[in-house]
Order: sequence, then structure tokens, then C-alpha cells
Amino acid sequence: MHRVCENLDTVLHTSILRVAPLTGETTWSFLCRVAASYGMAPGALLPWWEQTNGCPRHAGGEPRADAEVLLNRAGQQMLARLSGADGGSLARALPTWPLGPAAFEDRAEGERPLLRWQTGSAAWGPVAFGCRLCTARRTGAGVCVMRYAQRWERVCVRHGRWALDADADQLLEHLDLRGIPDVAVAQRRWLGVARHAARAGTDPGEVFGLAYAVVARWWEGAYGWEREEIWPRRLHQVAGGNAGIDLERWRVVGRDAVTFPEVVAVADALLDPAMAQLVWADSGGMRPRPHGADGVFCRRLGERVGRPWLGPLIAVDYGGPLIAWMGTVVRLRRYPQKRPGSDTGFEENLWGVRQEHQPPTMAAGLRVLAREKRMPGSGTNWRAAVPAEQRFVITNLLGEAEEQLQQLHGAQVGTTAEVARSMLEGLSHGTDLLDQVLLRVMVAAVNAGVPLEEVARWARLSADEAAEVLGTYQEAEGP
Repeated sequence: MHRVCENLDTVLHTSILRVAPLTGETTWSFLCRVAASYGMAPGALLPWWEQTNGCPRHAGGEPRADAEVLLNRAGQQMLARLSGADGGSLARALPTWPLGPAAFEDRAEGERPLLRWQTGSAAWGPVAFGCRLCTARRTGAGVCVMRYAQRWERVCVRHGRWALDADADQLLEHLDLRGIPDVAVAQRRWLGVARHAARAGTDPGEVFGLAYAVVARWWEGAYGWEREEIWPRRLHQVAGGNAGIDLERWRVVGRDAVTFPEVVAVADALLDPAMAQLVWADSGGMRPRPHGADGVFCRRLGERVGRPWLGPLIAVDYGGPLIAWMGTVVRLRRYPQKRPGSDTGFEENLWGVRQEHQPPTMAAGLRVLAREKRMPGSGTNWRAAVPAEQRFVITNLLGEAEEQLQQLHGAQVGTTAEVARSMLEGLSHGTDLLDQVLLRVMVAAVNAGVPLEEVARWARLSADEAAEVLGTYQEAEGP
């Protein structure tokens, strides 16, 4: 410890190096670069601050790459002396720098440099890996940098890279986009979409968030899109040419980069007043009628994302963020008193995304895959081996069952006996549909190599009962 302190004293007294912060960089990333410039590990500098809590770590004990630190005034002065940078440039470049002193208002700090750890991505927004080539060009050292970056800021156009989230416990920092020029084109296009949103008085981030949720939902359902060719080609490209047997992992890691052009296209479409008018016309206007698979809006939206065949599929994807947005468009026109700023107490948020519609992060998706590998029969890791036709049938059956059960929600009209009969018939039909789903999932799982004993546990049957059910199904289906 004495030797470490002597080294630090030398650093503080010489301070011959100048380390400039990068725009959007985390304070912890900057501190790490300062330590590296003196040929020291980041931990060698930490004794100069009193740490009020521990460093954020993953479940396995590894420090999180998206870790962040808040410094009190004395702590900020210490880092400024070590880096040779002035406080103004640090405040402009490091997003959390101005927040540091306020985090220690509950402590009598005096002259002691204090440091408090946080998880940056949880507290202040997505943290991504910076491009090492860009860092080397600006600083002369190709070191790892973490920065706060929204998903519309992830493309390094100069080097053809997509910056990945830093909150996941995985080694990749970026994806190679050099064979997918339309992703970089989409980032440039987003600038125009964002300006359009701002002119319309809408937060561009909210528009992007809704489009992102819509396309992420499509991504999960794309297993059943037999005519889909664009996303598989891009996915294999970012995986180095062929995702191979690691397809499920690459679907998690590559989703945001692969779908980014469609997210921008959807955001542009949802901002278009002409598209909102199509939603209104499809709904019947002031004479309401149910949305059908032949709606003009969904067909036009499919064309705008380069898939003319997609409209009927997304039109019947009930319960997703797109249908929720369409419903809000209709209600705001049908009931103007629900518009923002009205004095009725009601307000509809056109761009809000419900919690259940928020896409899972890459970190969450990788955790699910890790659990499935530890417990092979507990998840859906067999899905990649299931033929697209079977997946499509299963998805449709689930949709029908959901729709059937939703019809039971709400007021029922008629005598008690009639209401009871209607509800029982609806429940019976919904249960039959769910039974069909369960049976087809069992067949798909067995065909994909999941042991019969595991399948039986899923279905809450004995192994003999499961074998009998599957045998009956195969006889009914025929050769």
C-alpha cells in the first residue's frame, strides 16, 4: 500500500500527461483511461477516493462494464489533477460529472475525495462500447471506452461497426457492418426522422422507442415468416458469414443491428399524418368496425419496410404495441377530449409503450439462453429446430385462444342463464384451442430432440400418458 501511495504522489506532483475526455464517456471509463496513461491498473488509483459502496458486478462476480462512478467536489478535483483536464471540459463531455456533488449532499464531505458506484445503464440510460479504432484516432491509444449511447447512435460509419450494449456479461464489443450498408444509411436517415418528430412537437426518443418495440415484436414472430429473406441474410452477415448452431445467441446479440433499418422506417411511417389517416379509415371512422387482416394501413406499412406481403400478418398481431398505437390514434380522433392538454382529466399518450411491450435487452436475452443451456428442458431452445410451418400454426392457435378469451372480458348482455351459457361456451372453445397448442408444442419439442420425460413434465403428464397422447396425434395426422 505504501508503494502504491508513493506512486500516486509522484503522479500528482508530476502530472505531465493530459488525458482528454470523450463525448458521452462514463466517468469510470475516463478514470480507467487516466490510469492506463500512467501505466497503471484502474484499481491502483482508487485508494485516493473513499468508496461509499462496492463496484457493481454480474452474477458470476465479474465487474460490470457499464459500471459508473459519482465523485464529490473534492473527488472531481482529484481526477481533474490526475488527468490534466479542466473541470469545464469534463462537465461538457462526461454526462454524469455534473451529478456527482448532489449525490453526496447527505454526507459531511469536507475535503475528503468520495466515490460512489452506480450501474450506469440502469441509472442514466444505455451504455455501449466505444469504437476502439475511433478512440485510437482521437487519443493515440486503442483502449476500451464505455459511453452513453442510444440505439440510434450505435453505428460507426467510418469503420462499419455497431456498438453493442455494455450491460451484458459477454466479450463482444461490436458487430461488423461492412457487408450491410443499409444499417449505416438508416442512421443517416434517422437524423431526418428526428427533425420531423421535433417539428411535430414530439420527442424523437419516444417515437424511436415505439418503433423499436414494434419491430422487436416482429423479430420474435419472424420465425413464422416463410417469405422473410432480409433479416436472415443480415444476421448471418453480422455473425461472420454463418450463425451456424449458435443461431439463438446471434438472434439475441444481433437483433438491434439487424432490425435497425426497419425501426427507422417504422418511426418515419408512424409520424406520417397520411398513415394515421389510413388507421382512421380502416377503423370505420365515426362508425366503428373491427380491424381486419385486409387493412390498408398495415399493408402500406409492410410496403414501407420492403415487405409487401407483411401487412396481413401484422394486422392480426393483437395485443402488440402496433395495435395499441392504432387504437390510440382512433381514440384521439373519436374522443378529442382525451388529447394532451385537455382539462377533462383524461389523457392518451400516443407514443407511450406499455411495460409488457418493452423489448427484452440483450443482457436479459443472454441470461435466458444461459438458463436454457443449464436446464435443457426448461425453455424454448428447441424452437430453432421446429419447422416454420409448425411454429406458424402454434402462433395462430395461441392468437385465436387469446382472442377468444378476451371476448369474455367485459359486460355480458342477457339473462343470467344466457350469460352463463355464453361464457361457458367461450371458455370451452378457448380451452380446446389451448389444448391444441399444448399438443403441437409437445410434438415439436419431441421432434426437436427434447427428452420425452421433460416434455411430459411440461404438460403435467406421466411419461406413459405423454407417449400415448403423442402416439394418438401421430395416428390422426397420418404418414
